[in-house]
Amino acid sequence: MVRTQIQLTEEQTNALRKLALSQHLSMAEIIRRAVDNILKSSTAIDREERKKRAIDAAGRFSSGKRDIAREHDKYLAEAFSK
Repeated sequence: MVRTQIQLTEEQTNALRKLALSQHLSMAEIIRRAVDNILKSSTAIDREERKKRAIDAAGRFSSGKRDIAREHDKYLAEAFSK
């Protein structure tokens, strides 16, 4: 493990201490778990992955309308006005 120093507000420290006591864990373990949760839920994806997802999505959906390319602004405005 790598030792890291952070600064917390007094409120954060008090709340963290209470949480750690109630769960019978160290404050460090609570912080490690919080960091793990943030990293797992991160929606950051690299550019290549975004490009691949966009290409995969192209042509998958059908509106039934034949003038989407010309009238996309009109349809978008209608959708947002609902």
